Amino acid sequence: MKQKLTVIAGTNASGKSGLGVKLAKAFDGEIVSADSRQVYVGMDLGSGKITREEMEGVPHHLLDVRRPGEFFSMADFQALAYEAIDDILARGRHPFLVGGTGLYIDSVTEGYVLSDKKPDAALRARLETYATPELYAMLRERIPETDIDPKNRHRVMRALEKLAAGDEGPAPRQPRYEVLKLGVTWPREILKKRIDERLERRLREGMAEEVQAMLDAGVSGEFLVKLGLEYKYLTWYLTGKMGYEEMKEELAAAIKRFAKRQMTWFRKDPRIIWLDMEGDPVAEAGALIRNFLGGAAEAGMPGNS
Repeated sequence: MKQKLTVIAGTNASGKSGLGVKLAKAFDGEIVSADSRQVYVGMDLGSGKITREEMEGVPHHLLDVRRPGEFFSMADFQALAYEAIDDILARGRHPFLVGGTGLYIDSVTEGYVLSDKKPDAALRARLETYATPELYAMLRERIPETDIDPKNRHRVMRALEKLAAGDEGPAPRQPRYEVLKLGVTWPREILKKRIDERLERRLREGMAEEVQAMLDAGVSGEFLVKLGLEYKYLTWYLTGKMGYEEMKEELAAAIKRFAKRQMTWFRKDPRIIWLDMEGDPVAEAGALIRNFLGGAAEAGMPGNS
């Protein structure tokens, strides 16, 4: 019988981190972050990393596990997530996997069996010389039916590397856990407003200074640009490639496009139960989790009698 894992997946600026804390406190839980940029030390405001105060004493895992510039793959994430989740379960607590990186979430919930082959540095160097549309054309030649986003350079390159290594086709799956998947987002216009307000707040709090500090510490601009969104546009601004207002406008638009892609990814999973964020998502999620776990919530949980 598989042990149980609750997922809270959602778009940027949706409030999933705060919801995760409330639910973890109610269900004696701990949180495993599923975010491809929050794994890096010092990438706090730019990645929207939860603060120590916002954690409200709830243990969080997979934050600050790599130095900026270090390689970190989906396989690295999966291995560390399995370790954290199994440790949480072994201590009799309930794990919550919370984040917006759909591929990372799926690697755990679907139990991808990943190749242990290391990236070919020489091949990677050759692929880096091609523009993203050229790389995607190469991939389409080999896999005409690929569903990889043609603009996702990293995933296109990894697919080409896997093909070159003879690792073709989708990864086999061996799910480890019984999973409840909860989705968090807002109607489009409300989400756009939340994204704009969140961006303004983080800029006021020093997001540009955070990126400047990394550049000053020797983190390469190329690495930061590859991370995308906040790190990409702020690096361009700080290195003189665009002005402040242009940066802010283009970054806001890029975050909204990214949120749309996140929703496209998550909407493909019919098992995700989308919470009504304009209602009482804590009570709604609490009832679903109580039913999933087959027992009553902790005292104080909304919906308890």
